Amino acid sequence: MPETSALRWTGGDTPVLELIDQRILPRRVHWRRYPARAGAAGVAEAIRSMVVRGAPAIGIAAAYGLALEAARHRRLGAAAARARLLAALPVLAASRPTAVNLFWAIDRMRALIEAEPHSGAALYQATAREACRMHAEDVAANRAMGRLGAALLPDGARVLTHCNAGALATAGHGTALGVIRAGRRRISHVWVDETRPFLQGARLTAWELMQERIPCTLITDSMAAHFMQRGEVDAVVVGTDRVAANGDVANKIGTYGLGVLARAHRIPLYVVCPVSTIDMATRRGADITIEERPAREVTGFGGLQWSPPGMRAAHPAFDVTPAALVSALITERGVVIRPNRARIKALMAS
Repeated sequence: MPETSALRWTGGDTPVLELIDQRILPRRVHWRRYPARAGAAGVAEAIRSMVVRGAPAIGIAAAYGLALEAARHRRLGAAAARARLLAALPVLAASRPTAVNLFWAIDRMRALIEAEPHSGAALYQATAREACRMHAEDVAANRAMGRLGAALLPDGARVLTHCNAGALATAGHGTALGVIRAGRRRISHVWVDETRPFLQGARLTAWELMQERIPCTLITDSMAAHFMQRGEVDAVVVGTDRVAANGDVANKIGTYGLGVLARAHRIPLYVVCPVSTIDMATRRGADITIEERPAREVTGFGGLQWSPPGMRAAHPAFDVTPAALVSALITERGVVIRPNRARIKALMAS
């Protein structure tokens, strides 16, 4: 089966960014089109509203959003076009606070915008090329991580994964699901956490695995301990939205609980991410800003309300798993066993 894609780009005189609307999967596959007139603000809203999600995919989408913004102003002179693009950067930065790939992409595009001196048209061409380059780099990184991570799994492995860290969360192939794709001949089964409250596992990961006929079973988040206790999980493989300099990992809410359970049952927890997700400016996990999403995503879903009217609900979208619970951090540059500050610093210097 062909691999799933989260986003696709058509350049030229009438550029269009298309994003698969992940809010309505798996009921329907619908591509939303963002032409030049949508600009950075339109892409920022797509990120904020979860049309596109997953740290690497958010970063790539933001880069394309800047290219769309540049297309809007390509008939301006260099100084005026540059001013418009720099003003658009905070709009994208405000869309979601936890995924560091967003800020990595923004910083990379800012450097390009400030360095391009020629014209509005040249800024458009440069930003479009850079976004396409970032897209291709992410796919290549995911494939490298997949190969490295698959080598850590035993033959016949039964893997548990949480949230969606697949092709839908990246530029293609996936981080955690990239490991599963690369190791599909070694993996006998995948346990898919439903991932409350936004159900990324039940809706997205399950859909991706079924598209490629990889054997999988959906479980509620609260069932993970049961299957670990019964000896039916050999490894937990997850992605991440930000890794602090000391190895602490911010990922979808519920990951910390899985880390505690995996340690209690002597099961390895593997975290898979590109080096762009490692934030050396953040010393530890406690310093990471945790996004708070709307309570309505907890009290119901898809138009169905299951809690009493007026019920208060908390919704931290992420939690932090201490580095001490991470068996290995898998990146495109290599595998860091038992990550800590010194080992991550060495990785980043490699």
